Amino acid sequence: MGFQRSLVSCSAVVLLSACADKPAQAPPALPTAKPSAAPVAEKPAASRPAFENPGGMWLPGQLEAHLDTLKKLGLELDPKKLVDPMAYPLGAVVSLGGCSASFVSPEGLIVTNHHCVTGALGYNSTPEQNLLKNGYLAKTRSAEKWNGPTARVYVTEAFNDVTEFVRAGLDRIKDDKKRWETIESREKELIAKCEKRQSIRCDLASYFGGGQYLLIEKLEIKDVRLVYAPHEGVGNFGGEIDNWRWPRHGGDFAFLRAYVGKDGKPAEHSPDNVPYQPRMHLRLAERGLSPGDLVFVAGYPGRTMRLSTAEETAEAVDWFYPKRIRLFEDYLALIEKLGKEDPDVAIKARPTERGLANALTYTKGSLEGLTKGGAAEVRKKREAELQAFITTDPARQGRFGDVLPRLEKHFAERKKTREIGYALSELERMVSLIGAAHTIVRMAEERPKPDALRKPDLQERNWKRLEQEQQALQKRYSKKLDGAMLRLALARIAQHADENAKSRILPAFLGKLEPSAENIDKVVDRLYRETKLGDDKARLELLKKGKLAELGASKDAIVRLVVALRPLFKERDDRGDAEQGALSAIRPLYVAALREHAPGPIAPDANGTLRVTYGTVRGYKPKPEAAMYTPFTKLDELVAKVTGKEPFDAPPRLVDLAKSRKVGPYADPRLGALPVDFLADLDITGGNSGSPTLNARGELVGLAFDGNYEAMASDWVFMPEITRSIHVDLRFMTWVMDAVDGADHLLVEMGKKPAL
Repeated sequence: MGFQRSLVSCSAVVLLSACADKPAQAPPALPTAKPSAAPVAEKPAASRPAFENPGGMWLPGQLEAHLDTLKKLGLELDPKKLVDPMAYPLGAVVSLGGCSASFVSPEGLIVTNHHCVTGALGYNSTPEQNLLKNGYLAKTRSAEKWNGPTARVYVTEAFNDVTEFVRAGLDRIKDDKKRWETIESREKELIAKCEKRQSIRCDLASYFGGGQYLLIEKLEIKDVRLVYAPHEGVGNFGGEIDNWRWPRHGGDFAFLRAYVGKDGKPAEHSPDNVPYQPRMHLRLAERGLSPGDLVFVAGYPGRTMRLSTAEETAEAVDWFYPKRIRLFEDYLALIEKLGKEDPDVAIKARPTERGLANALTYTKGSLEGLTKGGAAEVRKKREAELQAFITTDPARQGRFGDVLPRLEKHFAERKKTREIGYALSELERMVSLIGAAHTIVRMAEERPKPDALRKPDLQERNWKRLEQEQQALQKRYSKKLDGAMLRLALARIAQHADENAKSRILPAFLGKLEPSAENIDKVVDRLYRETKLGDDKARLELLKKGKLAELGASKDAIVRLVVALRPLFKERDDRGDAEQGALSAIRPLYVAALREHAPGPIAPDANGTLRVTYGTVRGYKPKPEAAMYTPFTKLDELVAKVTGKEPFDAPPRLVDLAKSRKVGPYADPRLGALPVDFLADLDITGGNSGSPTLNARGELVGLAFDGNYEAMASDWVFMPEITRSIHVDLRFMTWVMDAVDGADHLLVEMGKKPAL
């Protein structure tokens, strides 16, 4: 749930950095749990490790500076392996393109979070066979279900520092847009050379505000299949009520398998494909965790804002987060209403619904942390200290003296057009056919150009992916839902956008009509009556062959509409390019000043690339005056929450086995119970969903899946006293597989003997 903050099943959601599950509503009273689920005293402070996590999602090589600390915390792994991204255990960690995961068998078996396979479950669900609700277990390889044309597994194979090539001479380019176009041109050149190897996907990633660039080579596996996901009452137990909260009792885990051609190379989905054989896979831990134990998380965190300015933080507090909250609440209310009326809509909208609900909770928590929690004030203080640090030294003043004023001027200029940009993005992302039509129109613009001159996302290397996205859209498209989303988007623009956005966007839809509910209904009804874009064949035909002049004269009402809107979209995109170009000149200097001022090493902001974070198993106080939360939850606490109704509807077999205490060797004698979830003081964020949690020996002990509400603002400012990650315990996972669902064959494949 919690930490799938970007991409994945909510790729169609505007301005999201979160994905998850339940509609916005006043939560019902929490079912009563046994007293042990409430905050209780943890071990005395003297028995805990004398360690305060500094925070940081570290590049593997940066961990060399932390080896002394890691050894004191009990590191048993060869330190050389820990800093080598291609060695065990990091070489077993993969990206799903929005979630993290890891290989756990020599036959391409992958473990990740349950909420990371929501798209796969939805793709294979029908009203008659609702896998989203009931889960799925493939007893044989032939029964493993394809996740659809857009599913991917990315196996990182190499990192190459290309900073010198990318940044050469940028300071001599005075025009911001041209500076960005130069960076893009160099990016395309690097990627074209890199992707001459078959089945390799290459990306250029920037670090430290654009001060460093790495070219990353990844094996792109295109045939991904669903192997096992437990019942929703396990994988999403507690739903949005428990989301981002402790104590948690969710079994947020699932299994996929990567398939390739018979030659061992990635291939399109085919019944002839065979399981991929990874270079390495994680070993399952034989011994469980205890409070104070060293743990790691390795994965692909999506985005943090630790190195942003005080002004950017203020913009999030005063404008961006309040707008996001209103957007999420509005669309969730609509989806809930339509889902109750139509089971087909409910299934098709479920991945988006989960994404919006999770994003809503995350955004509320972040806003609260930045304001009531004081994180915004911490950022202001840091910037004041940085300014003093710069001005007290002539050499620093010469290098960095104008950086903060330049950034302030840039952000002030950006405010003038942010409303229209936001409104256009809402239309494009929330309304499937508007988004599809815009891709078609952009492709018609770019196709006649030489490939090297096309926009990066529309180069030929992405054409197949764009086609697959349109195919995958068909599984979740509902005319009833999409039309309702457009009605809501137009009503929201009329109600909430500034005059510039209203006067330039609404006439394209309504002409001279007033934006009343009646007029919006009439326009939307006509648009969906006079379009064929609801059919994937029609979309694919236009995507592959559409010409700009023909699209402008099209009989398809939505295509014509988007052609008319295209100048506004292009203005937005050009502004974005110019902004990126401006920041590419200023932000590296700002971050360089921060690094000089910092008392020790700092990690670059998360950007979707491989990172490692470390810490210890430990509880926390939700408030200074509160009792300490213990770091483990137990099976009997889960049972005490069961009501038989969603989201506390654990499967009856699980409840019966728990009540009869049939937990076998999976129980922890120190706890006197089977652990379900645990806390650690690790620094993780969106994209870390499904990341393997590793012990001091580099063995799998669980999966990261969430964070705590009190620390949502840690994406901006790490708060060691309260920032906690939430993990599903391997012992609970394997007990569910063994005793509840009969997934013995998967346990054996992972090298573990079933015990029940």
